[in-house]
Amino acid sequence: MCALFFIGDVVKDFREDGQFDNPHLILESVAAASLIAGVIFLMFELRGLLARMSEMQRGLDIARGHLAEIIDAFFAEWKLTAAERDVAIMMLKGVDNDTIARVRKTAPGTVRAQATRIYSKSATDGRAQFISLFMEELLSGDIAPDENVAPESSENPNKKTAGSPKQSSAKELT
Repeated sequence: MCALFFIGDVVKDFREDGQFDNPHLILESVAAASLIAGVIFLMFELRGLLARMSEMQRGLDIARGHLAEIIDAFFAEWKLTAAERDVAIMMLKGVDNDTIARVRKTAPGTVRAQATRIYSKSATDGRAQFISLFMEELLSGDIAPDENVAPESSENPNKKTAGSPKQSSAKELT
């Protein structure tokens, strides 16, 4: 807006005076040129910032999808029941046992027993170690989906895919 004002003022003053030797006109011309250069520079910076934000959002979306795949793969490998899956998801979200019991409309002792079975099936010693399994997988650096991995065939159901958990993850932490 300021650049347009200065440009308009410079053009008006130049039409009235007809000469470019007036110090006022020179100062306004320099200010207008500086403002135009600043606007152009900021446009490029904004475009770059928006591109970086888009790339970061894409990476975050990949990480979210990857984490969901990791969770599903671990739960399937551990053969968690539907109730244990619900409790495990809430544990991963940081919900305490009493709140899980209220949300699921069960007794706190039931949730503690389910949590104990989850720890046993996952070969972990507690909530922190249980959560760290998933963080380890997410932070392993291989978040982007592997495009070279062939889809899982029905002939070999034991074959691991890129989204499958590492067999040694639970044992590495102990």
